Amino acid sequence: MASQSVILTGDRPTGPLHLGHYVGSLRNRVAYQHDYKQFIMLADAQALTDNMDDIDKVHRNVVEVALDYLAVGIDPAKTTVFIQSQIPELAELTFYYLNIVTVARLERNPTVKEEIRLRGFERDIPAGFLTYPASQAADITAFKAGVVPVGEDQIPMIEQTNEIVRRFNRMYNREVLMECKALVPEIGRLPGIDGKAKMSKSLGNTINLGATPDEITAAVKKVYTDPLHLRVADPGHLEGNVAFIYLDAFDQDKAALEEMKAHYVRGGLGDSIVKKRLEVVLQDMLAPIRARREEFAKDKGQVIQMLREGTLRAREVAARTADEVKSALGLNYF
Repeated sequence: MASQSVILTGDRPTGPLHLGHYVGSLRNRVAYQHDYKQFIMLADAQALTDNMDDIDKVHRNVVEVALDYLAVGIDPAKTTVFIQSQIPELAELTFYYLNIVTVARLERNPTVKEEIRLRGFERDIPAGFLTYPASQAADITAFKAGVVPVGEDQIPMIEQTNEIVRRFNRMYNREVLMECKALVPEIGRLPGIDGKAKMSKSLGNTINLGATPDEITAAVKKVYTDPLHLRVADPGHLEGNVAFIYLDAFDQDKAALEEMKAHYVRGGLGDSIVKKRLEVVLQDMLAPIRARREEFAKDKGQVIQMLREGTLRAREVAARTADEVKSALGLNYF
């Protein structure tokens, strides 16, 4: 991939990041920063669309999520990390894009429909939440990102962004905005320790990147395995077995893991042995991340400065795009 290809990704700062984030995005971002011009957005403004009653949670987690970024190896010299709310051009672009997308189209977006269902909004949908696809289109197009890493469930958002891009360019007969491609990671969503489909802060089924050794031990004890594996001698099942899903994601000794799987399936291997291996793997993986996080946390002022510098760089890029959009709209009076 050409070194100047732009990639945009980010997180809503509503809580500390966990193993699901690590598998789904964070470790990929560490690799991407060597091949792409990478922008990572702390989407605090977007987080407010369903957290206006708990704004302190969003404020507090901006720095906490930034600490997680630094802890896993995201390098601010190679990656521009910025705060969404501090770039007013993103809100301005959203405002313009809302004039070329209909409410009906927003409501048909499968990702939005599912999020509305999960949150029980029904018809009491915050307008900012409903218009999220236009906001995301603004975030992506502001940086002319050609690649956007997303989970399968977010692909409709990328499709809608490209619809907005094509419509804008066609309406104003200029190639101002750029289409993007979704980049779906090889390992997608990680299930929660309870076996639920998604590891989620709100479900309380996560293992955070900054978890202490005791917290990791306690979480591994709760990890869902095979409910039919009642006796050690019984054959076990791998499908839906969270312990083995995590081992597949994190255990580097693939040969030994395959032997353990075969032993489990034919019987004679207890869940406690599997969980003991999982705990060793997670403790070894998270120890250096936790140590780096603690080191960076000693000087939160330096973290804020990193965010400030990244945000200033990002704003320069977004402002250029906003100027081009306003020029296409004839909003350049002076």
